[in-house]
Amino acid sequence: MLSLRLHYPWPPKPYLSPSSFVNPQSLNLSPNPTTTRPLRRSSLKIRSIDSAQFYDYESKLAAQFRYASMLKIAVIGFGNYGQFLAEALVAQGHTVLAHSRSDYSKTAQDLGVSFFSDPHDLCEQHPQVILLCTSIISTEPVLKSLPLQRLRRNTLFVDVLSVKEFAKALLLKYLPPHFDILCTHPMFGPQSAKNGWKGLPFVYEKVRIGSEESRVSRCDMFLSIFEREGCRMVEMSCAEHDKYAAESQFITHTVGRVLGMLHLQSTPINTKGYETLLDLVKNTEGDSFDLYYGLFLYNKNTLEMLERLDVALEAMKKKIFGLLHNSVRDQIFGNAEKGRTLQEDNANRAQNGAALASSSRASRSPKIARPHDQKAEVSDESRLEIAIVGFGNFGQFLAKTIVRQGHKVLAFSRSDYSEVAHKLGVSYFSDVDDLCEEHPDVILLCTSILSTEKVLRSLPLHRLKRNTLFVDVLSVKEFPRNLFLQTLPPEFDILCTHPMFGPESGKNGWNGLSFVYDEVRIGSEESRVSRCEQFLDIFAREGCRMVEMSCAEHDKHAAGSQFITHTVGRILETLGLESTPINTKGYETLLNLVENTAGDSFDLYYGLFMYNVNAMEQLKRLDMAFQSLRKQLFGRLHGFVRKQNFETSDKSQDTQEQPLLPEPSQSEQNFGKSDESQVTQEQPLLPEPSGVNLH
Repeated sequence: MLSLRLHYPWPPKPYLSPSSFVNPQSLNLSPNPTTTRPLRRSSLKIRSIDSAQFYDYESKLAAQFRYASMLKIAVIGFGNYGQFLAEALVAQGHTVLAHSRSDYSKTAQDLGVSFFSDPHDLCEQHPQVILLCTSIISTEPVLKSLPLQRLRRNTLFVDVLSVKEFAKALLLKYLPPHFDILCTHPMFGPQSAKNGWKGLPFVYEKVRIGSEESRVSRCDMFLSIFEREGCRMVEMSCAEHDKYAAESQFITHTVGRVLGMLHLQSTPINTKGYETLLDLVKNTEGDSFDLYYGLFLYNKNTLEMLERLDVALEAMKKKIFGLLHNSVRDQIFGNAEKGRTLQEDNANRAQNGAALASSSRASRSPKIARPHDQKAEVSDESRLEIAIVGFGNFGQFLAKTIVRQGHKVLAFSRSDYSEVAHKLGVSYFSDVDDLCEEHPDVILLCTSILSTEKVLRSLPLHRLKRNTLFVDVLSVKEFPRNLFLQTLPPEFDILCTHPMFGPESGKNGWNGLSFVYDEVRIGSEESRVSRCEQFLDIFAREGCRMVEMSCAEHDKHAAGSQFITHTVGRILETLGLESTPINTKGYETLLNLVENTAGDSFDLYYGLFMYNVNAMEQLKRLDMAFQSLRKQLFGRLHGFVRKQNFETSDKSQDTQEQPLLPEPSQSEQNFGKSDESQVTQEQPLLPEPSGVNLH
């Protein structure tokens, strides 16, 4: 029994009188086996009871500790977001009360929340925390309507608004000094956090917390709610939050809403970048316009961001139409020169042969880089000899896989890539005549869109086999299809393709990525059909999703997916967006989009616009969507200013109280009004150049 007492010093054993002890002589402990009886196990039972009492005691202590860690939290504003937070609070064991202007009593009951239709009744329950989940616009009238006198004087007030300087000023203005204030912003919502809160940022500032241990502990217990869910806790000032949020959150919502107005749809040829835009629209479309308008109106940094976005879009349009103007001018004034050049080219092609063979041979460079032999992974029957014309970044990207599969690869480019070709196991030719005389099975054009026509017309087609297969990998398809049909003799085969990926998006493999193709003209001979299939098999073997589609259909889908993706990426790149300490998931997608599109040349982007008949319409729709969004924002801002200036009853009250937000400057008012006047005139956003039919 001594050992048991050492193990259980608390609670103390009750005092036992001497008469209560058992007399040892009353127990027959004689060693004589004839008189020995088995000991009674009553003492063992007592020990078992003592052990059970210890376990129950510890359980009670744990239960008391858990109860002491639970909070009574009143959620004011029990809409979509309030219910979203309440579900997590209840799951952690906190007592949750709720009040809202709308009747959510049934929803509250289902969640295990006590709903109060009268705020007086709720406040008389003396919650430890008042959690404001109202919209930004309605926060002030809701806060002014609360019966603060019915609360305990040291109640903790917490907001979860998406703007923080406004919320901080509002709480300091209307709450008596004995109330505690904690400004927070969970940087997620029901959609972005549907798979849990782990790793998502939770921003907070302890604006005013009493020094008493109970009040400090209560604040820490509230923050631990989000920490226990795995949130990334970020303590920063409200001013610093709003500076970052103008970039990360407001720009994200703006882009999401503009794209939402375009009614983008998933296509059979989605790129990874386009998938991110669709996800962005999905993540932002569930938020009300009041939330977005609140981000704009109550964050002083957002107007600058909106203006920068507008300038970036206008700069992009100016650059595109400047190049378009030059192209049209060249077409108008260069016809005479072009006709003379074509006549000379035709004469030279007719004379090429024995008469000029020696001089042509003499002018060629003998520089030919031959690779080391590599083990083929395809059978000899399936092995192709593929000549890549245009051995830049994308040509090298494709060559790596083609060589690895065991095909023989030749290459030609205007720049000297002989060293790169040697490392890749590619035979490099500095003279295109030498390359064509190797009689490759396939000519794979990997040139830029703008230079394709010039390169194709410069090829010595007469040095190739008459049934050579020509393949392009351009991002537009009707243009190369028509160019091939107009330029190549009828005995050449034509396959138009578009790998919907590049060195960045395909760096981890091609599995699942789309490869679009159109067998424009393939001879009926079995060898020519087989050659086409062997080329397509290069991509099929890598796991590409093979999509057979007409060139016209491809361009229609690509204008909505690829051109819009590149346009948004380039506009955001102009803004110089950077990662912040409070990145949202949506903002991360925009940063990734910029990274994926920044590596592509402007010539590629301009080619998507210039050589796709559907791109102009998409650019107009994007511009009109952005202008429409600006009209909504400044229309509401105009109403806000008008209400402040002309409602006399409110004006008299405002003269006694310092306004939380300064009135818009004259330049800002003019900016909004000029926007409205522009829209009311309904002038075309992108007028076509005179005398030129862009469609």
